[in-house]
This record gives sequence, structure tokens and C-alpha cells, in this order.
Amino acid sequence: MITARPIELLSPAKDLNCGLEAVKHGADAVYIGAPRFGARAAAGNSIDDIRKLCDFAHIYNVRIYVALNTILEDEELREAEKIIRQIYKTGADALVIQDFGIMRLDIPPVPLHASTQMDNRTPEQVKFLYETGFSQIVLARELSIGEIENIHSEVPEAKLEAFVHGALCVCLSGKCYLSAAITGRSANRGECAQCCRLPYSLKDADGKTIITNKHLLSLKDLNLSDDLESLMSAGVSSFKIEGRLKNVAYVKNITAYYRKKLDLIFEKNPAYYRSSVGNSSCTFEPQADKSFNRGFTSCFAHGRGQEIASFNTPKSVGESLGRIEKIIGNTFIIKSLKSIHNGDGLVFINPKGELEGFRVNKAEGNRIFPNNVPDTLRQGDLLYRNFDKQFEDTLSKPSAKRKIKIKMELNECNSGFSLTVTDETDARVIIVKNFNRQLAKIPQNDNIRTQLLKLGNTPFEADEIIISLSNNYFIPSSILSEMKREATDKLIKVRKIRYRKEYYPRKKTFDNTVKFPFQNLDYSANVYNLEAKDFYAQHGAVVKEFTFEKQPLENVPLMFTKHCLKFVLGWCPVLQKNKSPYKEPFCLINSGNRLKLTFDCKRCMMMVEN
Repeated sequence: MITARPIELLSPAKDLNCGLEAVKHGADAVYIGAPRFGARAAAGNSIDDIRKLCDFAHIYNVRIYVALNTILEDEELREAEKIIRQIYKTGADALVIQDFGIMRLDIPPVPLHASTQMDNRTPEQVKFLYETGFSQIVLARELSIGEIENIHSEVPEAKLEAFVHGALCVCLSGKCYLSAAITGRSANRGECAQCCRLPYSLKDADGKTIITNKHLLSLKDLNLSDDLESLMSAGVSSFKIEGRLKNVAYVKNITAYYRKKLDLIFEKNPAYYRSSVGNSSCTFEPQADKSFNRGFTSCFAHGRGQEIASFNTPKSVGESLGRIEKIIGNTFIIKSLKSIHNGDGLVFINPKGELEGFRVNKAEGNRIFPNNVPDTLRQGDLLYRNFDKQFEDTLSKPSAKRKIKIKMELNECNSGFSLTVTDETDARVIIVKNFNRQLAKIPQNDNIRTQLLKLGNTPFEADEIIISLSNNYFIPSSILSEMKREATDKLIKVRKIRYRKEYYPRKKTFDNTVKFPFQNLDYSANVYNLEAKDFYAQHGAVVKEFTFEKQPLENVPLMFTKHCLKFVLGWCPVLQKNKSPYKEPFCLINSGNRLKLTFDCKRCMMMVEN
């Protein structure tokens, strides 16, 4: 017998508006930044806005997770404790954290999610997190589907969350100190300067230039939309879209895109179902490549092999349109099956390997009149569209409604009429209206049905209407509207009352018998405060070094990455059986910064040192 498992589509929100639109466009859960201490410092939100988002989302059983996932200084812990108490009162469903120091604070019983910043890559790590009370673990993005399946088989009780779309950090999450070392802005403190997106030249130990001025640490964007069912089978229950700095159009489109993908899986596979209620209808056809992307990759979901690097540009390339057939003066003809619109933004890779773009002034079929044809544009060049004006115009307006199905039953009673409304979760309300019943001269059922169907901006839509009257009574439209309004208002309140939150088992935190899987910890454990150090000690681990941000170190890796330049260049001694023609160690050079590359082939890892 199949035991069906709920599946969650988790969308990002940089602010309240993005969060509301994520819910409307089909999210089962939304993650949003706390007022402070989130891994995106530029995306903090007020307590009042978090409360408003919870109030709206919980009508649909949509959960709200608040990100407070930076490492904290000792003097910040009490402020974090205060903020967590405020977040709990908003009705938020979980807190996403990185710093183990939070585990030792006097916090309310809000469920805790282990941020991907904890670098959750092994069954041992996931087991420890589950046994110390984390209700959901965000997996590292470098894992293959097979590795995820292994983690699930070793720790089947743990609820696993995995990224399926959006920007990829080139470094193991939480293990990147490059920004802190070069700019003083720490990624673990929510202030990453994205040094990985800069252009670098690659040189060997003799100073020979191998590659000049390319974005050698910049990766394409993740897209696992074709692997969702495989990820479910592997044990993933929460599918996360990256993008807490993305705009509302991105959130609308990508949420709707994955909602549609998941619903098709649920239709054919009874082993899974969505974790919230309400159907979303959109005014547009979602298309992933119309939103910001650097080209797509499945990363390491199927192991190493697929091209993941985006050397030419860290900017959005958008959707592929087709190649230029002919250039005629200040116009050109493109061979494309897609319509191009006035105001579109088009880009191409010029002969220098750089992304270059222009706007479309006018489009007449496949003949394009740009504001200016770049001198570098050539016949045969492949064009991309990274701004579709018509699509963006559609998304700039209200573009989705989310409705919960209800059954409405109109009956007569001793003093007048009653309206019973039941939603798809069996929440029920009854409204009784005193009214002197009078027989009508013409049939009333069609008018009654029409009036009851008009549910306007409520979260509901009538799936079934039953009229159970013994006679053809006249009921004024004003009475029907009043009963309907009272019923829907009351049903919203009932749904909020019936909403069930989870609670965090505090006692697990203090179970000293649960041992951390690694005993001696260096700077990469990201211990920034004494409470975190004591937490590790409580669980049998010794912290030998505080994090890099607390005590900058020399001659240590600033970045640990599965992205390997030797593999990209065809020089992997393990998988490709080839040897580099250049002398190691290699260096990356940009604006006076010189970064040494070392390779740990046993662990299939590249390290970047300053």
C-alpha cells in the first residue's frame, strides 16, 4: 500500500510583495529574510511585514520560513534572541539558521531548519542535525541524486530540502571566505561581494597565460525541472527556488513554472501530493528561460560531466532566439520561430567572447530594427533575448489568482434561510438569515446560483452549489450577497484557527549523547561566538580555531569548490586521464589579487587560496 508524501514548492521573497505573489502563483511555502542576520543582508524585512505574509499565506496552508542564517558575534546573540521571539509571535512556521549558538539561546519553540550554509553533504551531518532537533535540512547543491538517495536511506526520518532552480554558489555553501579576504565583506555575514563573478586570467607557475580575462569562477544557473520526480524518489520533500534578491517578475514566473511541473507529476503519481491548498490560475504561460539566468545546468545532479561554467559573462543571457541570417544596413534578419517585440532586449557573444546587447526599436516579422547595430555583430551569430517586453508587461500587472474550492448549500430553516459553506479541507461554516419567505412568480434557482457564484476577491471559488428549497422562494440578491459575504469572512477566520503549526522539540538540543560526527574543528566550522563553541563541546567536538571572519588566516583555502578548472580544460588525471601541458600551481589574477589554485583529486575538489 502506498503511503502518500506531501511535497513542498518553496519560493523566495525579498519583501512582502514578492511573498504575496509567490503564494498567489502556487508556492506551498515561502522563505523570507528576518529584520537582521539573514544571509542576504540587503533583503531584511520588518516584523509587521512577516506577520502580514503569515496571515495571508496560512489561509492556503502555505508555510512561512524566516531566514536568520548568518553567523553571529557574541554581542549579537541577545538581539537575535529578541528577534526570534518577535518572529515566533508573527505566526512564522520555521526559522532557517546557520549558527549553532542559536541552539543555546532561550528561544520559543519555533521549528529550526538547517541552512545550506551548514554544508549538509553527508549522512552523518544530516543525522546529527535531525537528532539535535532540526525539523528540515537544506542539502548542499553539489550532491548528486544518488548521494541524496543515500542520505535519505541512512536518515529516513529527516525531511530533506533541495535547491532546484536559481543561482549557484561556486563554493561549498558556508565555506567561502574569498569575499571576506578581498573586500572585508563576509558571505557568512550576508554581505558577499560576489568575487566569484569577476573576470580572471589563468596563469601557470612560470607566468604563462592560459586564459585571459574570463569569468573562470562563475557558474551557470541551476535548473532541475526535469529531475523533480527523481528527486522525490530519492527522498526530497521540499523543492527550493533560489532568489531572495530577485524581483517580483522572477518570483511569479519561476514559481508558476515549477507549480505546473509538480502538479503534472501529482496527477500521474499518487505517491505524492502538494502540501498546501488552493489552485492558482495565471494570465501567462510560465517559461523559465524568460527570467534571469546565465544559461542552465543540472550541476552535479547526475555526477560530473555537464558543462556548469559560464566563462563569458555573469549576466543574464535569457532565452535562445536563433541565428542572424543577414545584416542590411542598420537592420538584420533573424532565423527564429519566436516572435520578437518592440522594446525587447537582445544579447550575443561578440568576437572577444563578451556579452553585448541592444534594444529593439521595431520588429517586422523576422526583420529587426535595433536602436543601433553593434559593429561586432556578424552574420551567423546566435542571439538571445534577456528582456521580453510583452512578457514583463504582463508580469507587471496582477497575473494570478489562487482559489480554494468550496461547496455551497442553501437551505430553508424555521426563521428563513441558511447557507452552509464547506471548503476542500472540510472546514465548514453555517450562516442563518431571518427572512419572511415569499413565493416568487418566476423560477429563482438560476438567479440564486448566479449570485452565489460571485465570490469576487475572496480566496474561494464555488466547486458545487446545492439549492435545497421546498418551494420557489424569492430571495433578494442583497440577502444572498450578505449571507455569502458573512460565510466567506467566517470561513477565512475558521481556516486561520484550524491552521496547525509545528513545534520545535527543545529537549533534543540538550541531549549530550548525540555526538557531532567530526571531533576536531578548524576555521571552516564557522564558529563565531562562544555559545556555538560550547554547543560543539556539548556534543563531543573541539573547536581549535574560530571562523576566518573572527581571525583572518594566511595560507589557508578561501574557497572549496567542486567546480574544477582542470576538468573544464580537459586535464583531469582521474576522469579524463590527461595531464596539463602547463606547470602547476596555477593562479587566478584580477586587479592585483593573486589566487593560487590547488587540487585534491581524491575528494574531487579545487581550492582557492589568497
